[in-house]
This record gives sequence, structure tokens and C-alpha cells, in this order.
Amino acid sequence: MSRTSPTTRTALRICPLCEATCGLVLTVEGDRVTRARGDRDDVFSSGFVCPKGAAFAELDSDPDRLRTPLVRTAGTLRPATWDEAFDRIAQRIPAITAADGPDVVGVVLGNPNVHTMAGGLYPPLLLAALRTRSLFTASTLDQMPKHVSGGLLFGSAAAIPVPDLDRTRHLLLLGANPLESNGSLCTAPDFPGRLKALRRRGGTLTVVDPRRTRTARLADRHLALRPGTDALLLAGLVHVLFEEKLTDLGDLADHVEGVDAVREAVADFTPEAVAAACDTDPGTVREVARELAGAESAAVYGRIGSCTVDHGTLASWLVDVLNIITGNLDRPGGALFPLSATERAPRPAAPGRGFSLGRWSSRVSGRPEAKGELPMAALAEEIETPGEGRIRALVAIAANPVLSAPDGDRLDRALEDLDFMVSVDPYLNETSRHADVVLPPPPPSQSAHYDFAFNALAVRNQVRYTPPAVPLAPGLMDECEIHARLVLAVSGMHGAEPAAVDDLAIGRTLAAAVQDPHSPVHGQDADALAARLTGATGAERRLDLMLRLGPYGLTLDELREHPHGIDLGPLAPRIPGILRTRSGRVELLPEPIAGDLPRLRAALTGRAEHALVLVGRRHLRSNNSWMHNLPALNGGSNRCTLHVHPEDAARLGLRHGGRAAVSSDGGRIEAPVEVTEEVRPGVVSLPHGWGHDRAGTRLSVASAVPGANVNQLLDGSRLDPLSGTAVLNGFPVTVAALPPGPPAP
Repeated sequence: MSRTSPTTRTALRICPLCEATCGLVLTVEGDRVTRARGDRDDVFSSGFVCPKGAAFAELDSDPDRLRTPLVRTAGTLRPATWDEAFDRIAQRIPAITAADGPDVVGVVLGNPNVHTMAGGLYPPLLLAALRTRSLFTASTLDQMPKHVSGGLLFGSAAAIPVPDLDRTRHLLLLGANPLESNGSLCTAPDFPGRLKALRRRGGTLTVVDPRRTRTARLADRHLALRPGTDALLLAGLVHVLFEEKLTDLGDLADHVEGVDAVREAVADFTPEAVAAACDTDPGTVREVARELAGAESAAVYGRIGSCTVDHGTLASWLVDVLNIITGNLDRPGGALFPLSATERAPRPAAPGRGFSLGRWSSRVSGRPEAKGELPMAALAEEIETPGEGRIRALVAIAANPVLSAPDGDRLDRALEDLDFMVSVDPYLNETSRHADVVLPPPPPSQSAHYDFAFNALAVRNQVRYTPPAVPLAPGLMDECEIHARLVLAVSGMHGAEPAAVDDLAIGRTLAAAVQDPHSPVHGQDADALAARLTGATGAERRLDLMLRLGPYGLTLDELREHPHGIDLGPLAPRIPGILRTRSGRVELLPEPIAGDLPRLRAALTGRAEHALVLVGRRHLRSNNSWMHNLPALNGGSNRCTLHVHPEDAARLGLRHGGRAAVSSDGGRIEAPVEVTEEVRPGVVSLPHGWGHDRAGTRLSVASAVPGANVNQLLDGSRLDPLSGTAVLNGFPVTVAALPPGPPAP
């Protein structure tokens, strides 16, 4: 930290606005952040920053942010004290669970949770206190297929291999546009620079996407497949590798079972069969497979576009299968498992408990759980359908499912039927406006930051911690304290000190650790260990404990001594130690996957040749719905327009700058038309997270340019059956030109 004048100084902060986790240098005038730039000394990001990070100051001081709790009285939300807000929660939630059981309280966790320390530390404690199985998260709107694939193959839903971007010689990228998104389930500051470096060192980049994105334009080969056919292409690649005897498991050979079963399972997915379904040619399928097998090192990486489709889990599984059978899993230059500083210290390889799906199901439509979560698309029916077990209360943390989940209009109506709702959110948005109590966290500059989730997905092992850059403003409450007091309020411990929550968590963790023969503190005194922990808050003490128990034996004090972070080295092989399957091996064809393959075979035929299908798109200046209220991020390409190919525009009578009606299972929306060759014929595209036109919000910038909610086109019935993930891409739509004039109200 350095001072530039008596009232101006700089402070470091890890950016919390996307998965890249770039280091920032904030300019602080008094107690207000006025500027943000990249931290050139950051061990991971080396000065890289995107428009979102550069807008940190605007986000931090957004005048629409809530500064006080809100409590509903006589149907109207009004400002309240913190004590009044938590008193109300303590009066209502325990009474509801006592009357009808724990599952009538639902919990919804949104994406921003993984961008805060509080979101990483406290939701598990909240769920344990509530004892509810009614958990819904953003994972079933984007990434759950990767968790299911990792769970079934490796025994742990947290075992997600990431591409070794800095050392690979060949990258096959599907359904991802990291030049806009900065990456997903692959934490890599300056993802664009890393792809360009791959090209400079003579490597090859192949991009599969129905849109000619900025990432596709950088590629050596761009395959503009028919949307939703990623799993078919991947199965075809696996077929070719077996057919032409190009498989080589390398060092994995002794740790994998089921190879022959996979060979038999893909027998029908010939290049000719999949090429017809994907709308490409068989020769290209063979070439891509041969290039993967022949590369010095290679990695296959699939993200949102390959997950949020009819066969999302199968596509995620096939990504892992390709990395395995080419010998590129768990080796430098391929796909490896990061080792986070707060992960449990490695232990000897041994069979584990494995991973199970469908241990319980949703009450109304019987949707099976995955990783302890029910599909977000099932939330509305769980609230609105009468009967025993109906969700009567909801706790929503950093979540806006009215915009992010299918059929937001239905969920909007369902939320009105709740007996009680709590929202932890800095804004009164389309979802939190329904709450009976709104608990606003402070601006991000006033919170400490550590990335629990993203360090476990990083392309290089490193660790960074930044304390609050600005003191907590009067009247605000620390975000970790908000979460701790929420846990106390729902658990019957209302009125206890918030530190009790952290002390309980520390005590339980140490009690288990000293009994674990593989723990670095095995046999030691738990109380003495707790006394050594440092940190000014309970959250900091818990972080210190996790670091001490982790694989590098670090402490919070060491992180404070290295404000730009500590580099822990490149990713390294971790198999067999990371495996937690019952066999202790990589189980290449798990039964749930085998059971879903007939559905993929059926997709080889029967596609409507002339049907329009819709795909989403990401913007560099946006991250779902929660950044649309910043003027600095509402320009450039960040617009809610319908991309249409010129051929389709001519056939449908659409004109550039005109308006179109788009219809599908769940309803109809209107959007401005943008005629462009960036989408392939037969495909239209709308961005995700728009639709800020509902009354009762306090989003002055977003509501002035509301856009259309693409998820309103869906009724929630289209789900990937294994993961419960909503099909948000590659679904059929009808598009019709609208006459000139103002948009419909």
C-alpha cells in the first residue's frame, strides 16, 4: 500500500467480478474507491484487467446499492435496523420448520456466492442448521454436468480437471468464448493472452461454436456445428481414436477401468453418422481426432455451451474421456487437477465412497438430486403446488432466479405465494423485491477476499489474500457477520455472538483433524491449535486454519506478508491420490452414463433440418444479470439484441435494426434484430441475464435499458436428466418480424 497524498492512497484487491480473479490496485480517496487498474506485481494476473475489473469503483459506489436492511410491513419494504431484521427471521423460519419440517424451507444460492469469502464459508453451515434438502443453486443453470462427470469418473464432484493452458500444444475448445467470458471452471487471468501464447509457440487451437466469436476468430480451425451436438462430435472423435488404434493411456493405464466398454459404447458414432447430425463432414471429424492423438500434448475443454444442452453431462463426460484415452489427463500440457492451498492435505491413494446420483428427488416432478442439489427449474413448482412438503419459506443468497432460471414469470408469481422469504443481496432486484427481509452486504472494497472455489480451478497453483481496502462504513454490517447471524437466527441460537458460529466450525474441524492419521495435526491438542490461529475476525481465523491444514502448510500471516500473492508452482499430476471412487480407479463408463447413451444415439437422426434454434452469448462487460446497473458496463457490444444470419433474415423478412418476436415452449419475447454473419444459418442468439422491466426494483440504469429475458422462452421442462441442468442452448424457436414501432409493453 502506498500513499500519494494525505487523503489519497492505493490498496490491493482481488477482483470479485468473474472467474479470472485478477489482482487490482485501487485508488482510494478518503474512504471512497475512485479508480481500479491491474496489479502488475500480482503473481497470477501480472497486471491484466478487463472492463469489469476497471469498473470496480463504479460498482463499489453504485447509488442503487442498499445501505440498510429492509423489512416488509403491511406489504411494503421499509428500512429497518439490523436487530429488527434478524429478529424477524428468528421469529419466522424456526416456527415454519417446527410446523412442517426442514424441507419446507428452500435455499437458493446464486453465482456471486463463489466470488466472496462469506459465500465460500457460511452456506454449508446454514444448510446444516436448517437440515433442508431443498437446495437450489446456479450450478443447475451452468456447470453441474462437469460436477457429475467428475463425481462419476473420479469419485468426487470437486474433481474437475482444467486445461494446462501455459504448456499445452493443442487445445480443443467447445461451447466457450473465453475472450469474452475470461474463462469458466478454468481460472486463468488473461485467458486471451494465454491462447495467443499457445499460437505463438506453434500450438493449435480448434474452437467448436455455432457463432464466429472473438475466440473462434483466433482459432486455427473453427467448427460451426449445429447447436447441441457437441456430445455427438465428441463421441465421433472417441470412435475414430478406437477405430484407428490411436488411443494411448500412457501413465494412466494402471489406473483406469472400462476402456473396452467405452469402445463398444461408441461403436455407432461413426464419423459419417455424427457428421450428418452435427452438420459438418466426416473428414473433419477424423482430422480433429488424429490431431488430438498426434499432438505432443493436448487438452479438451468444454464449457457453458456444451453443458446447458440436451446432453450436457454426456458431453462433459466425453471431454474427460478424450483427455484420458489420448493420455493427456493428469500430465503437463494436458488437463490436470489443481491443488488449492485450502484443500485437505494429500493422503495415500485408497478406494473411497464414490459418487451417487438421485439419492432423493423433488416432490412435484420427481427430479433427482445431483451433488445434493435439486434443479433450479423445479423451484417454482415446489412453491406453488399444494400438499405436504410444499416450500413455504425461502432463503436466497446472491441469487436472481427470476431472470436466470427458465420461466421467470412463473417463478415471479410463485414467490408471491411464499409465507416468508429472506434475501441477502445488495440490490432490490427482480427476485429480492419479493423478500420479507433483505440483508444487504457492504460494497466489495469493505470486505476481505480469498478465492476458495477458483483457486481449486486455477491453471497455476497460487494463493492470494486481500484485506478490506476501505473501513466498514457506519451502519453497514460485514458480510461474514451477516451470514453468521443468519445461521444463528434460523438455528434457534438467535442472540448469540456471531463469533460462536466460527468457533463452532473451528472446533469441529480441529476435532476431526487431530483424529485423522493423515492430517498434519494428528494427535495434537485441538484447543492448543485453536489458540494459535490468527485473524481479526472469525472468517480470518477459519481461513488461517484451512491454510495450516492444507497441502502447503501456510498461514494467514504468511499471506499478509506477500500482498501480491505466493506462487505455488505449475499444476502437477495427482492420480491416483485424488481418486475417491469405490474401486480406487478412474471408472471410465459409469452406469448412469451408460444408461443415458441410448438417448444420444437417438439424436443421430430425427433433427428438423429447417428449424431455428437459439443459443446464448456472453459479453465482456457483463456477468449474468448482476452488472447491468453500471453505466460503464452498459456500452459497446453489451446489448440485448437478436443475432440472425443474413440468409435467415431474408427468409423471415427481418431487417437490421428492426424488431422480432421470438417464441418457444415457455412464451414469447421481443428483441431488436442484429443481422450478422457471426451466427451460422439456422441459429439465432440472445444474451443471458436481461429483462429488467419488472416494477418494484431499484435498478435505475438496468431498468432504463431492460432488454428481454431469454429464459422466458423456456417452461423448465427441458433438462439434462443426469444433472438436472436446464437446457438454455440449442432449443427450437420461432422468429417472426414485427412491424415498425415502439416495443410492446
